[in-house]
Amino acid sequence: MKRLTWPRWMPIDPYILALIATVGLAALLPARGAAADVASGASTAAVAFLFFLYGARLSTREAMDGLRHWRLHVAVLACTFIVFPLLGLAARGLVPVLLPQNLFEGFLFLTLVPSTIQSSIAFTSIARGNVPAAICAGSFSSLAGIVLTPLLAAALLGNSGGGFSADSVIKIVLQLLVPFLAGQLLRRWVGGFLARHKKVLGYVDRGSILLVVYTAFSEGMVQGIWHQVSAVRLGGLLAVEAVLLAIMLTVTWYGAKALGFNRGDRVAIQFAGSKKSLAAGLPMASVLFGAHASLAVLPLMLFHQMQLMVCAVIAKRRSKDPEEPEVTGTLEDRAEETRTAVGTATRSG
Repeated sequence: MKRLTWPRWMPIDPYILALIATVGLAALLPARGAAADVASGASTAAVAFLFFLYGARLSTREAMDGLRHWRLHVAVLACTFIVFPLLGLAARGLVPVLLPQNLFEGFLFLTLVPSTIQSSIAFTSIARGNVPAAICAGSFSSLAGIVLTPLLAAALLGNSGGGFSADSVIKIVLQLLVPFLAGQLLRRWVGGFLARHKKVLGYVDRGSILLVVYTAFSEGMVQGIWHQVSAVRLGGLLAVEAVLLAIMLTVTWYGAKALGFNRGDRVAIQFAGSKKSLAAGLPMASVLFGAHASLAVLPLMLFHQMQLMVCAVIAKRRSKDPEEPEVTGTLEDRAEETRTAVGTATRSG
């Protein structure tokens, strides 16, 4: 008999399975009392450490070298921090018919986080697109998201996202910006160590995010907020996210064509401009939403897996395009752009 296997075109991220298991653990054994205080303190420290690592890995100088392809990067940033948020705000009209207020806030937050780096590069490579541009675009988005995502969340989410209160500003500065800047300042001395232990620190990254998820969902369980979300509401959320992803994939592909980009650049814009970063969004949500972070990150977790499955199918089909990717500029320019982008990816992790 033929063994049943999961389709290759529908990848399940193993990390998503780990996140689901963490949510299940929080549901069965939520942290309470003193244990909750310890978990909260550890989660705060983990978020600060994550952003320290982000700062220490990202070579701002080399990322800025890629600005010669500024039109592509502006297009990706506009999709990530302008078009996405506008669509998120438009979804307010679905409250409360299709989305309850708490899930809408998480959905809107999803539209504010930066783009991914790793998956954008991987899918651009599979589709035979402009890989150096995808690397630089993801790096720029991550760098901009350190500042733009908290500010946009404060402006658009109001009190539910922390607002512009002094406490919220101080929390954002201390937990996100200060560690990030410290990483940038110390990168000269710790960058080599991070590069040599990249694999181990990758596990530290993911373990820290799992701790953040466990703490957030434990607080949600203790407060009973999960009773506010039904299976029907979750189905509605998935439908809205599917429409959001379809719109962004269409806008990035045909919008880039209208702007005169060649095929390789269009591929990079589509995959970098239509994605949202789970790794960056989860720790940010824990800072901005506090005790309500569990529902705030749920839309992002669902969208992350959806974008992987859909973009895997698109990348595979793009790879079969008969025409070769177009090349702009001289051969020397392309070689220098590739060296710059690869150097950026190596140092940013």
